[in-house]
Amino acid sequence: MFQIDLLRHGKTALSHTLRGSTDDALTAEGWLQMQRTLDQSLAMQRQWDVIVCSPLQRCHQFAAQAAQQLGLELMILPSLQEMHFGDWEAVEVQHLYDTEPKALEQFWLQPTRFSPPNAETMQDFENRVMSGLGQMLQILQSHKYQRALVVTHGGVIKLLKCKALNQPLDDILKMNAELGQLSHFEMPDAETIYLSEQHR
Repeated sequence: MFQIDLLRHGKTALSHTLRGSTDDALTAEGWLQMQRTLDQSLAMQRQWDVIVCSPLQRCHQFAAQAAQQLGLELMILPSLQEMHFGDWEAVEVQHLYDTEPKALEQFWLQPTRFSPPNAETMQDFENRVMSGLGQMLQILQSHKYQRALVVTHGGVIKLLKCKALNQPLDDILKMNAELGQLSHFEMPDAETIYLSEQHR
C-alpha cells in the first residue's frame, strides 16, 4: 500500500483567476501556508521517502526547498500539472461571470460535457493525471519507496477525491482542496484509490 500525501500549492499572484497551466508564482502568504502545513505534518511524525511535484513554479519551488530541507529525492512529473483552461487561462473569474455567465455555469455544473474554448477536456485531464500516477507508482515501486509527498494542484487533488469516493467526474468541482493543505490517500495500485484514515 502506497501512502500518497498531496499538498496543494498556496496562494499565488493570480489566485483570483483560472490559472491552470499559467506559471504564476507563490505569494509570501502562499509560501507560509505550505510551510505551516509541512511543519505541522513533521511535528506529527509524518514521514516520506520522496517528494514529487508539478513542474510549475508554484509547486516546484517549494518542493525543491522541502526536498533539500528533508534530504529527500525530488521527482518532477509534468503529468501532475493543473488542467489547461484554454482561452480562460489567467482570466479573472469575476470577468467570466460578467461576460460568459452561461458558459461558466455549464462548465461548473457539467465539466465533462462543457469545456472552456481551446481548453483541455476533463476526460483528457483525467487520463493524463491517472497515467502520471501510474508512472509515479512504478517509480516508487522500483525504488522500494512507499510514502510520497506530492506537491500539486487543486484539480489533481479533486480528481483523486472523486475517484476515492466513487463520485462521477462531473462532481470534481464540488470536491474540497484548500490552498496549502494536505490530502491523504492510500493506493495499492494505480487503479485503486482510498482516502486514508485522516479523511474518513
